[in-house]
Formats: sequence, structure tokens, C-alpha cells
Amino acid sequence: MGGSGMADTLWFSNNHRDYSVTYGNDAGFEFEFYCQRCNDTWRSGFEPYRTARAAGWIRRAANMASGAASSVGWDVAQGVDGLVESGWHKARDASFKKSIEAAAEHFHRCARCAYYVCERCFNADRGLCTSCAPDLASEVESARIHGQVDAATSRARDVGAAMAAEVDVTTQKQLVCLSCGHETHGAKFCPECGAKQNAPGTCGGCGVQVPAGSKFCPECGAPQ
Repeated sequence: MGGSGMADTLWFSNNHRDYSVTYGNDAGFEFEFYCQRCNDTWRSGFEPYRTARAAGWIRRAANMASGAASSVGWDVAQGVDGLVESGWHKARDASFKKSIEAAAEHFHRCARCAYYVCERCFNADRGLCTSCAPDLASEVESARIHGQVDAATSRARDVGAAMAAEVDVTTQKQLVCLSCGHETHGAKFCPECGAKQNAPGTCGGCGVQVPAGSKFCPECGAPQ
């Protein structure tokens, strides 16, 4: 987006989408420009391509003409389509130029990153977009919130560490029910079938802890 330079040259950035239609009753030009920071859009408004519309009427009239040779409709269609195509690019450029000039009232060019941004994303005092020149009050508030989050997260870790001291991490837990195979997550009773879960015992031979349900000690082989 920008102004026009040489007579046949249009200068513009890539922050636009072309919704122009070449043929049919909806033939015309319309361009959408968007802020390169927040992506909010502005549309130029639809401008009909009258040559294409007139060509459509001519084509229909030729096809409806009574008593005409079969080739007449084809010849007319080819002629009007050629007329539409020959004038399309010039008409589109003219419409695009007007749209660029109108869009310039809704967007500003950042002097640093050269992005085109909307009014809300432009720091007029600095002549820069708000990415290159952020609003000070907004940045301070954002930093304040991030500081609170960081401090609260750190405190939560400390609390979690203190709570972990009360967790039994030495006793072996039965994680799967010996009766139905359902996960128990270390519960004393199965939440699925209610069966009591055997707590790990101690081998009478060597004294090591024996997993629940074991028939022999995994350390010395003594029957349990």
C-alpha cells in the first residue's frame, strides 16, 4: 500500500487480498487491506466491472436471437470475452489505485519495520507501530502481572516441596488389582471390585521387602 509513482506503476505492500471477479453479473473489483500487526481488515467496497456485465447481456441477447445461424452466438461470445479480457487489467489497476489511496487513510507505515498498521497499532507520538514502540503503561502492567505469576509459581513450588515431605515414597504400592486387574493407583481396596489389596510383606528368611502376592522371596527364594 502506498501512493502512485510513475504513470503506469503502482507502489504497494503485500498487506492486501484481491476479491475481484472477472466475469458474470458479479464482475467487479474489491480489495481488502489488513493491519500487519493485529490483522484487522478494511475493505475498499465493491466497484462493478461494467464491461463484463455489458458483455454478459450481449452474449445472452445473441443466444436468444431468433433465426440466427448457429455460429453467430459463438462468434459473439468469443468477441465479448475478448473485450472483457482486453480491458480487465487496466480497469483493475485503476480500481486498485483508488483503493490504495482510500486505504492510506486507515493505515500508517511504521518508520522502523515498514509494516502498515491500523490506528490502534500505531504510536503516533513516535511514528512507529506499537511492536516497535510499545505503549509504556501497557508494558508496565504486563510486566507487573508476569512478576506476580513468576512469584506465585515459585511459592507454589516451595509449598509442593513441603507437601512432598509427607508423601510415603518408600512403601511399595499395589497399582493393579490382583483380583480383577483394574488400576488401583495404590489404594488399599480396588475401586472396581472392592477387593482388598495385599500390602507388601517382609521375607521371614532374609528380611527384604517382598512384593504383594509373591509366593517366593525374590531375594533368597524362601517360600512366603
